[in-house]
Amino acid sequence: MSVLAVLDPAVAAAHAAVAALAHVLPTALAIVLFTVAVRLSLHPLARAAARGEKARAELAPKVAALNTKYKGRPEKLREAMAELYRKEQVSPAAGCLPMLVQIPFFSVMYRLFTTPNDLLDHTLFGVPLGLHVTGAHGVGQFAVFGLLYAGLAAVGYVNYRRARRAAAAQPTPQPGAALLPYLSFASVLFALLVPVAAALYLLTTSVWSAAERAWLYRDGTPVPAAVLAA
Repeated sequence: MSVLAVLDPAVAAAHAAVAALAHVLPTALAIVLFTVAVRLSLHPLARAAARGEKARAELAPKVAALNTKYKGRPEKLREAMAELYRKEQVSPAAGCLPMLVQIPFFSVMYRLFTTPNDLLDHTLFGVPLGLHVTGAHGVGQFAVFGLLYAGLAAVGYVNYRRARRAAAAQPTPQPGAALLPYLSFASVLFALLVPVAAALYLLTTSVWSAAERAWLYRDGTPVPAAVLAA
């Protein structure tokens, strides 16, 4: 039995919700609307994370001063940083909250769209939602896959550029920071392994994430590279 089988009750609920929408809308559109509805419900967490990141950005000069003051004294630096965040009531991991909360939702949707069910028998522009790119044939089917991958690549490129700027703006480079921007393209690689329905979900949630970040950080506050790459 798959480890993901523990998600079956949640998968059944997601299937019922998408199927209900699919009674009045095309199934592909139902998947998009369901994904948007869930992301909208998670938006308050994203707003809270953005407030935390903006507070952290305001503390950047103090953090830089502590790094200079306690250079070569990691224990003292950790204590001073913890005290600073406690005093200012700022969480050092604030930007990771939405990403962590999305993991169960991602797992449920992955399970829903990679396990045979009636939703996958429907089509997107004539391409079965359960079809993998390895089973595609004809210009029309490859064109649909190409559009999905191109959309994911476009969103990935936007996130890549923003993550590069965010990494460059860090006063103290973090280990592996130079590689984080490239994770923005991970969704494209993952989409190659999943059927149309899952790729459509990935594109929808990726576009939502990019638009949400642009809105929440419209005042110019840098978005953490790790958050952009997620």
